[in-house]
Amino acid sequence: MREIHINEIINSLEKLFIDANINLSQSVLECFERSIEKEESPAGKEVFRELIKNATIAKEEKIPICQDTGLAVTFIEIGQDVHITGGNFIDSINEGVRRAYKKGYLRKSCCDPFSRKNTGDNTPAIIHTKVVPGDHIKITVMPKGGGSENYGEVRMLVPSQGWEGVKSFVLEMVNRGGPNPCPPIIVGVGIGGNFETSALLSKEALMEPLGKRNDDAAIGALETELLEAINRTGIGPQGYGGTVTALDVHIKMMPCHIASLPVAVNIQCHAHRIKEAIL
Repeated sequence: MREIHINEIINSLEKLFIDANINLSQSVLECFERSIEKEESPAGKEVFRELIKNATIAKEEKIPICQDTGLAVTFIEIGQDVHITGGNFIDSINEGVRRAYKKGYLRKSCCDPFSRKNTGDNTPAIIHTKVVPGDHIKITVMPKGGGSENYGEVRMLVPSQGWEGVKSFVLEMVNRGGPNPCPPIIVGVGIGGNFETSALLSKEALMEPLGKRNDDAAIGALETELLEAINRTGIGPQGYGGTVTALDVHIKMMPCHIASLPVAVNIQCHAHRIKEAIL
């Protein structure tokens, strides 16, 4: 049994959320560079140049990539041979978020659904936990902005709608969003399970590396088909029109009930902010 003190969790969360909001991952920047060559629209090409310039300024001046520094979404894998000491695990995550958004001068976007009163520190965080083999804790953070999150949806299709129904639903959501999710977007699709697991699968799909296809060749082919279909919509970078509306599409799938075909779509904006650490 390995002991991990909550201070390690707090400090890790603080660093990760500041880093995620300021330093865009190299994989995303490289995708922008490649997209300049792929994009056929002059306006679209200029958007990618501006996005690269924006990310450079953010890194050099240590300021957020985007003013929407998101709700604090966390995915925590806890090794079954870990004993957390020094306090409450959930409290430690929220404390790390609280410190990050204060120290990093990050916008606090968490509020009451009806009064709209801000909680003041961007907590409570969105926390997803999973118990895994081993004696480590893996923390993945994803500051998720409201503009892209607003164009996510779960839909309970019937089995007879099949793949064409899934594809139609994804394209409907992309077209409905248009320029609002700040394209170029990344699209996460969760298929199967039930109502709530399909939504979680779609969010987890966004954490897949850009350019990586699903290990199942058949699903990987569907990802490619969807990506090509989305890029034929002509929405383009920032909605100015063009051939690169999405940087990638990822599908996560699991078995479902014989009477159901649950599907969820979760859209990510071009500020694809994901960072991780292992304690």
